[in-house]
Amino acid sequence: MGQTYTNLIIHVIFSTKDRIEVIDPEMKPKLFAYMSGIIRNIKGKPLKINGISDHVHLLIQLSPTNSISQAVQTIKANSSRWIHENYPSKESFAWQTGYGAFSVSRSSVPIVFKYIENQEMHHQKLSFKDEFLTLLKKNDIEYDENFIWQ
Repeated sequence: MGQTYTNLIIHVIFSTKDRIEVIDPEMKPKLFAYMSGIIRNIKGKPLKINGISDHVHLLIQLSPTNSISQAVQTIKANSSRWIHENYPSKESFAWQTGYGAFSVSRSSVPIVFKYIENQEMHHQKLSFKDEFLTLLKKNDIEYDENFIWQ
């Protein structure tokens, strides 16, 4: 086969360090637009980005030349730098060290898209911790809760 064909769609979730609520409503649209640009710069396609004050969800299609870890590292490093440059009052801002990444089939994209789109409503009933643990369980990912929140 002369060419490479992929459908690498990933639902990525990461929080602010210690889940501190620092992503305010004024910052959100600008931050998410900037993250979209980062994703396009690494030859990815942002399908949906949303979140609340302490974490973000990204539905992205990756290029086969990027690993998930490279993409997330690039998104987090560049968006963190952008926050520090554009919001000097948030000098202590940082993303958590880890992240969650879940593969998404093309047929499930509309469901995950809507899930990400409705984050504000969703988190009126469910904490980030409960949401993340639910996603780990749903995706049959083993974890040790003693280390997951560090």
